[in-house]
Amino acid sequence: MLLWQVFWLRKISIDRGEYIPPALAMTGGNPYIRALMRTISASEAQDSNPYTLLYGGEHFWNLNRHPNGCITIISGPHQGECTTAAGRYQLLTSTWQKKVQQYHPKHLKGNTISYSFEPELQDRVVYAWLSDRHAWGNDIAALLKQEKLEQVLQLLSATWTSLGYGIENNLITPRLAWIYQKILAEELAQVNSTSIRKKPDIRH
Repeated sequence: MLLWQVFWLRKISIDRGEYIPPALAMTGGNPYIRALMRTISASEAQDSNPYTLLYGGEHFWNLNRHPNGCITIISGPHQGECTTAAGRYQLLTSTWQKKVQQYHPKHLKGNTISYSFEPELQDRVVYAWLSDRHAWGNDIAALLKQEKLEQVLQLLSATWTSLGYGIENNLITPRLAWIYQKILAEELAQVNSTSIRKKPDIRH
């Protein structure tokens, strides 16, 4: 299939609200936070391989570190400036380095921090960040369980500006609530499936 055909089919899927982002690389964790992470990536990194996505749609392949490429912003309020946003959560280099140090201390090697940008590490750092009540001034998992998704998206919109309350909405933004509900159903089903498999067989 030609590249333009792939793009057009993906655009149709997005326009119809059918786009569902791929599963996380990490395993385990709270299904509500996991669903939120996938929802963020639906808006920020609309791609079948979001972990290697650069701002603008190109890909990088060296996951030993954040790519730290300064790419010119082509539209929006920051047009003409450049951004280092990359990966599933489109994190800037400076943000990534700070969050790895804060939330993944086991990646300290001696006195040096390993800034690996492997997919699972991207997930685990963002998962820990979203789970940190002090970072957001609220318990995000509890808000999601109380079905307060819009409050959560508003809370996060200063960091991820395409979540509906920021400055860079896109085609996916109006459909985030629908996408989140679809993903959450998947994540909860996975938890239930795992629980059933682990349940001891008490039959004799």
